[in-house]
Amino acid sequence: MRLVFAGTPEFAERSLSSLLGAGHQVALVLTQPDRPSGRGMRPAPSAVKRLALQCELEVFQPATLNDAASLSRIVAARPQVLVVAAYGLLLPQSVLDCAPLGALNVHASLLPRWRGAAPIQRAILAGDRESGITIMKMDAGLDSGPMLAQSAIPITEHDDAGTLHDRLAALGGEMIVAALADVESGRAVYTPQPNTGVTYARKIDKAESILDWSRPAQELARAVRAFRPTPGASSALSGASVKIWEAHAAEGSGEPGQTLAAGPQEIVVACGEGALAVTQVQRAGGKRVSAGEFLRGHAVAPGMRFGQPAERA
Repeated sequence: MRLVFAGTPEFAERSLSSLLGAGHQVALVLTQPDRPSGRGMRPAPSAVKRLALQCELEVFQPATLNDAASLSRIVAARPQVLVVAAYGLLLPQSVLDCAPLGALNVHASLLPRWRGAAPIQRAILAGDRESGITIMKMDAGLDSGPMLAQSAIPITEHDDAGTLHDRLAALGGEMIVAALADVESGRAVYTPQPNTGVTYARKIDKAESILDWSRPAQELARAVRAFRPTPGASSALSGASVKIWEAHAAEGSGEPGQTLAAGPQEIVVACGEGALAVTQVQRAGGKRVSAGEFLRGHAVAPGMRFGQPAERA
């Protein structure tokens, strides 16, 4: 089929790769403008743009789709279907209408749960036991269109945002190829989303990654996983910021943020309920190390307090 594809990060790159591998003709690739990245903060292309250029596809990077020039460029590509995956820009109705067979979205949740920008992290933060991919036909609402296909995968206690992302990206690539086969053959059946169970996955604010030690340990352990690999869960210790990369809930009680034990395997910190056993840490400007390695270079004793950086400013 002749497609226009819209996507930006690695999640979307997997879908584009699958579509190309299945033999679809991608007439135009929409992706967000290059963003500053790395230590030098130089503009860097998105994962989707890199793949598109490797495959010699036409790339279009508008800052908005709410103008006549952008619409004209998309219409000129003559798509039968628009395919959208983690694009990052809203598609106005005029764009949705430019493909006769509609616009399909690859969304990383089991809709109607977790509509919005950060479904993977929100699912882990909430303690969901499963996530999945929904292929839906886009409408003017936020991830509210009728569903063509849906498939669930478990969220294990070892999953973080990175591992869950990779599994969902692979599943999304498989499902969009199968969905387009149904559309092309006329077998596609769209099911309206239920009105119950709707939740919204708002964009992750970096301030959320600062651990609030008054929260239960189970919640903080999920936060560590949800914010790995980025932006990383953080706290303060002895006036300096530290990243906490691996941790699990443990038994213990004390004032929230108080160090209960510091040994070669873990640093145990009291929470509002229970305790968090920290097993991998990173000091600002340093590298990720085990709790034991961290303790060899930084004195941490029972009674010392972890807290929000603002408390020690």
